[in-house]
Amino acid sequence: MKRKSIACLLVLAAAVLVSTAPAMGAAAGAEDQVIAVYEQCSPAVVNITTLEYVYNWFSGNVQQEGTGSGFIYDDLGHILTNYHVVEGADELLVTLSTGEEYTATLVGSDSSNDLAVLEIRAGSKLPAPLPLADSGALRVGQTVLAIGSPYGLEQTLTTGVVSALGRVIESPEANQFIGEVIQTDAAINPGNSGGPLLDIEGRVIGINSQILSSSGASAGIGFAISSNTIRRVVPQLISFGRYQHAWLGIETIDLNKNTTQILNRAGASLTVDEGVLIVAFQKGSPAEDAGVRGGTRSTRIGPYLIPLGGDVIVAIDGRAIETMADLTVYLEMETAVGQTVALTLVRNSSQLVISVVLEARPASI
Repeated sequence: MKRKSIACLLVLAAAVLVSTAPAMGAAAGAEDQVIAVYEQCSPAVVNITTLEYVYNWFSGNVQQEGTGSGFIYDDLGHILTNYHVVEGADELLVTLSTGEEYTATLVGSDSSNDLAVLEIRAGSKLPAPLPLADSGALRVGQTVLAIGSPYGLEQTLTTGVVSALGRVIESPEANQFIGEVIQTDAAINPGNSGGPLLDIEGRVIGINSQILSSSGASAGIGFAISSNTIRRVVPQLISFGRYQHAWLGIETIDLNKNTTQILNRAGASLTVDEGVLIVAFQKGSPAEDAGVRGGTRSTRIGPYLIPLGGDVIVAIDGRAIETMADLTVYLEMETAVGQTVALTLVRNSSQLVISVVLEARPASI
């Protein structure tokens, strides 16, 4: 009986080994693919050092240093990073994976989309650029890799998956928002900003930009600006130094049930509790030229003087608008300068549609 039991156990063990062999092979294959992507792409990922000179009453000009990441965008020496990485810098230094350091110049930047383009003269020593993927084809669950310099530790790799798509995050520019953002659970930490988020084929699907964390360290929720946003914005940054944003020229307040009640108690007479209330517009703006109405009278609510009587935008080109973030993202992602859009407005309890020709947002705004 003993010999029979031992024989059975041996047969069972062999069966287990045979059944787990394909899974082990698949795991090894996936691991090999991650290694291959890292070895292929990491030479194009750079470390960016920013130097800013700040006047100190006791010490005079004091040098402050910051770090971030970036990657080679094309074979002309252009490097893509985040605007917030280079904001305010007096000098920019780029270190390649080989350790060679170059002084970089700022070619163009766009604070609204948190993107900036640098340039270095590395000649034949310039690594091959990273290709861009179509972020519109992404699916939740796809494997992703982040390469960068968290806490100054260059050429660090972290892995994870696409954990959500179509997020909207706040821009470094006040009252602006970035849409079509990719959420990932790949560890993103300070210093990763500006580095690439890659798919399993080594293509850039986004540029790591922000994390959601109460401690300042990775909590498993990171955000990357999509490659399709890069495709739209970066060519203009290289050609003109700035990006032309489609602009209505309005100042608004987001409406909800609570806000509407407060404003109505102050005499607003609002009949909707979703949309954006126009309180003012820029002189000579597209909205003013089209006949859109801003506030006609003001009332004090606490310490604030609120203009009332303006139109409420409830839709643009037939798409419902609940917040200014909705409107901003639509203008950024779906429109261009010179395009005509249809604003659905509520004015004095009546609904009307007004056509507005979008203009480029002035550089001073």
